[in-house]
Amino acid sequence: MATTTLHDAHHDAHPTGVMRWLTSTNHKDIGTLYLWFSFIMFLFAGGLAMLIRAELFQPGLQFFQPNLFNQFTTMHGLIMIFGAIMPAFVGFANWQIPMMIGAPDMAFPRLNNWSFWLLPAAASLLLMSFLMPGGAAAGGWTMYPPLFIQGGMSYDMTIFAIHIMGLSSIIGSINIITTILNMRTPGMTMMKMPIFVWTWLITAFLLLSAMPVLASAVTMLLTDRHFGTYFFNAAGGGDPVMFQHIFWFFGHPEVYIMILPAFGILSSIIPTFSRKPLFGYDSMVYATAAIALLSFLVWAHHMFTVGMPAASQLFFMYATMLIAIPTGVKVFNWTATMWRGSITFETPMLFAIAVVCLFTIGGFSGLVLAIVPVDIQLQDTYYVVAHFHYVLFSGAAMSIMAGVYYWLPKWTGHMYDERLGKIHFWLTTIAFNVTFFPMHFIGLAGMPRRIPDYALQFAEFNMLQSIGSFVLGASQLLFLYTVIKCIRGGATAGDRPWEGADSLEWTLTSPPPYHSFQTAPAFK
Repeated sequence: MATTTLHDAHHDAHPTGVMRWLTSTNHKDIGTLYLWFSFIMFLFAGGLAMLIRAELFQPGLQFFQPNLFNQFTTMHGLIMIFGAIMPAFVGFANWQIPMMIGAPDMAFPRLNNWSFWLLPAAASLLLMSFLMPGGAAAGGWTMYPPLFIQGGMSYDMTIFAIHIMGLSSIIGSINIITTILNMRTPGMTMMKMPIFVWTWLITAFLLLSAMPVLASAVTMLLTDRHFGTYFFNAAGGGDPVMFQHIFWFFGHPEVYIMILPAFGILSSIIPTFSRKPLFGYDSMVYATAAIALLSFLVWAHHMFTVGMPAASQLFFMYATMLIAIPTGVKVFNWTATMWRGSITFETPMLFAIAVVCLFTIGGFSGLVLAIVPVDIQLQDTYYVVAHFHYVLFSGAAMSIMAGVYYWLPKWTGHMYDERLGKIHFWLTTIAFNVTFFPMHFIGLAGMPRRIPDYALQFAEFNMLQSIGSFVLGASQLLFLYTVIKCIRGGATAGDRPWEGADSLEWTLTSPPPYHSFQTAPAFK
C-alpha cells in the first residue's frame, strides 16, 4: 500500500488568509469547510422549520399562504438532507479518515477541494430560488410529478442544485474509497480498521450506486419540463408512479447514507467512555454491509398506496422487516459494549446514549410502517413525520453533535466547556422529544402532513410541538457558542483527552500538524 510517500510539492505550501480556504487541498481544512457549511445550512433549514411550526402553532392560516408554506416544507427537507446532514458526515470523513488510517491526506487532494466548492454553488441555487417569480419549489422534497413538471423557474434551479450536489457526493466517494483502500498504514488490514472507516467505505459505495439513479430521475423531469418528453407526464402517456420507483430506489439507500456514518461515530464514542473494546467488531462490519445491501431491496415500502400488486406489497413488507435484524445487531453490540463498562458521562457519551435510545424508537416506528395495512392508514400522516425525524434528527443530527464534542479537543487543542455541552444536550434531547413524540399520536389520529391548517382537535398537541421546536432551534445557538468558545481558547486538551480513546488519531498532537502523518505510523 502506498502509505509512506509525502505529499506532492503543490500540497506542501501553507496558504494563509482567504486563499487558505479557497485553494487548500489539506484534508483538515476541507473537513472544516464541510462542517461549517453544513452548520450554516442546518441553521437555515432549521429556520424554515421554525416558520413551519409558527404557522402550525394554532389552527387557521396565521402568517403564510399555503403555497409559501409548501415552499418552506420542500426547501426544509432538501436543504436539511443535501445541505446539512450529508456534508457534515463528509466533513467528518475528511477530518478523521486520514488520521485514523495513518495516511498523510486524502488520495486526491485537488479533487477534494473541488468536491467541496461545488456545494456552495448548489446551495446558492436553492436559496436564490426563493427570489424567483412564484417563489421556491413547492412540490415536496421528493420532487414528485406532476407538481415538479408544472412549476416555474425555481423548479429548474432545484433540479440543477440536486445535480451539482450529487456530483460533489460522487467525487467525494471516489476519493474516500481510494484513500481507504490504498493509503492505510502497513499492518492495518481491512478487519483492523476503525468501524468509522468501515461505515464510510460502505457509505461511499452506496453513494456511488444511488446518486446516479437520482440524477437520471431529475434529468427525466427536466426533459419532461422543457424538451417534450413524457417519461412522467400522464398527459402524454407517461407514468408518474415510475418516478416514485426511481426516486425511492435512490431514496432508501439515501436514508442509510445519512445513518451509517452516524453508526461509525457511535462505535468510536461508546467504547471510549465505556473503557472497553467494541463488542462484536466483526458482526458490526457484516451488519453494516448487510444494511447497505438490503437498503436496495426495500424502496417500494414508501409506495404501498399507489396500487401495487399484493405479492409486491408482501415482498417489500418482509424485506423491510428483515433490515431490522442487522440494525438490531448494532444496537445489541453498543449495549453489550456499555454492559459492565467503567462508564463516564461526558457530553459525547450523553449524546451517544440518547442516540441509541431515540434511534431505536425511530426503528420501531419504522417496523410499524412496514406493515402494509397499517402503512395504508398512516401514509402521509404525522406518524411518518415522527418516524423519520426520530431516525434522522436523533439518529444522524445528534450523532453529528456527539462527534463534534468528541473530536473537538483533538481538532482545536482546547477542551470545550463541559457544563455548556451538557446544557446543550439536555435542552436538545428534551425539546426534540417534546416536538416530535406527540406527532405519533396526531398521526395515529389522522392529521395529514404538509398542511398549513388542521382540525381543532389537534390544536393542543400542535401548540406543544411548536413550543418544543422553538426551544430545540434556540438550543443549537448554544451549540454554536460552545464550539466557537472552544476554538477561541480554553483548557489545554492534551494529545489524548479521553482516557479510553485508542485509534491512531489520538497519537497525534492536539491540534494535529498540518500534514497528519509525514511517515506511516506503527500499527499492530
